[in-house]
Formats: sequence, C-alpha cells, structure tokens
Amino acid sequence: MNEDLAALHARIDRTNELLQRMLAEVAKTPSTHAIFVDAGYLYAAAGRLVAGTEDRRAFDLDAEGLIDALIDRARTVFADSRLLRVYWYDGARRRIHTAEQQSIAELPDVKVRLGNLNANNQQKGVDSLIRSDLESLARYRAISDAALLGGDEDLVSAVEAAQGYGARVHLWGIEAPEGRNQAEPLLWEVDSQRTLDLDFFKPYVSRRTAPAYEPAGGRPTREDVRFVGAQIAAKWLVSRGRETMMELLPGHPYLPGSVDQDLLVEAEGLLQYSLRGQADLRRALRDGFWDHLQAQY
Repeated sequence: MNEDLAALHARIDRTNELLQRMLAEVAKTPSTHAIFVDAGYLYAAAGRLVAGTEDRRAFDLDAEGLIDALIDRARTVFADSRLLRVYWYDGARRRIHTAEQQSIAELPDVKVRLGNLNANNQQKGVDSLIRSDLESLARYRAISDAALLGGDEDLVSAVEAAQGYGARVHLWGIEAPEGRNQAEPLLWEVDSQRTLDLDFFKPYVSRRTAPAYEPAGGRPTREDVRFVGAQIAAKWLVSRGRETMMELLPGHPYLPGSVDQDLLVEAEGLLQYSLRGQADLRRALRDGFWDHLQAQY
C-alpha cells in the first residue's frame, strides 16, 4: 500500500515538473502579432480623408511607405511582441495581381491575398479571406494579437473566430471627415480601438498631378539609388549624431515611419526623381542606407 502511494506521489511530482518546464518554455516564447489590412477600406477612407475622394484613380497611395508606418506603429503598441507579417487584402479581376498589387506582394513580411472584383468594382470574398487567416493563425497560436485595419460589419465573424481561440483583436480605423466609417457592431466586438489621423496618412496619399520630380537623365539604376542611400546615412551620422543613428539599429530592416519619409524626400531631392510607387528603388535606397550605417558600428 505504501509502495503504491509512493509511486502515486512520484508520478504527481513528475507531472508537476513537466508542467513547470512547459510553463517556463511558454514564458520564454515571445508574443507575436500580425497586421490585417482591408485595402478596400484603406483606399476609400484614406482617399476621402486626404484627397477628398474615394476614387483610386484620383490619387496615389505610397503603399510601401504606409506599410512601414503601420509596422512601426504596431511595434510601439505591441512593445514586447514580434511581427509575424502584414496581410494585405484587396480585390482583382479574376484574382490576377495588378502591377501595384504585385509590387506590394514583393515587399518583405507582406502577404497579399486577393478576392474578386465584380462588374461594379466591388470586392467579393475579401471578408472570408480575413476570417480564414485570423481564425487559422489564432487556432494554431501563431499570433497572440491582431491589428485589424477595416470597417465592414462582415468582419465581426472574423473577430469572434479569432477571439474564440484566445487571440486579442485590436481594431484600427481611419479618421472620418464626418460621421463614422466603421460599423458599430465591429466596434463593439473588438478588444481595443485606435484611430489613425490625417497627419498619419498625409505623407502617403496624394492627388495625382504632375510628378514631383522630373527625371533629368531617365530612371536611375538601383546602384545609383543605393549610393544615395549610403550618402544620406553618412550625412545624417554627422548632422544627427552617432548616438541618434545607433538607436535605429535594433529596428533593422525597418526604419521608423518618420525617418523613412525623411530618407525618401531627401533622396528624391538628390536624384531629382520620384521614388513613389517604385518598390525596387525604395528597397535599394534603404539597403544603401543600412549598409553604410551598419558598417560604422
């Protein structure tokens, strides 16, 4: 009898030890977040806010710069968490990428998911894609937090599905010039709400006019732009100070949104060429900047 009791206590002790090990491993595992962007909502709401129109043909959106700004904002909100990726949901006829969607799909840490566009240019199937990804990632504990940029009431079921598996869903909205641009049932369902204002979007949305810079000698090469990135890094080391620049290193390969925007504007001035919507040249610019910065430390 005593032997059976001793064996039982030994098994209990062993189970407790395993549980403690498991809890220790869980405690060491960093939290993970992902950003889910309903591009239809983004274009409509940001276009109306900055350019006064929801018509995509009437304005340009610097998607690469905006995605970096969203990543930067998420890094602030989820300070002790790492980014899984950005999910970008948009519509396309027969689900065939447009040139703009293709350039977004080529960005690091970005996954483009396409629904369909009907004859009236309305998105179909996007909400179900968001629900599928949110639910799947939450079920397999791939994320602990989801930042959802959208406003459609149909997203309520996606929020509920993710929450059912323990993930927290944080709704990010775009400031509306008047009224609301997000459904109330969606606002009620999420774990937190944030609104991104006009100042956040101004650097990335502009009405279509003549190019800001006319190319004097044609499109610059990637090496030209890479050199300019290194040149700006060298200049900033002197003007902004080594300590200030060193603070950027932990964020590699991302730059804070304001810093990235300064880099873009200064590079365009030196090149006399617009890099808006030129994903490959924007990457070359950042590569040159980071190469020079990292070589100094």
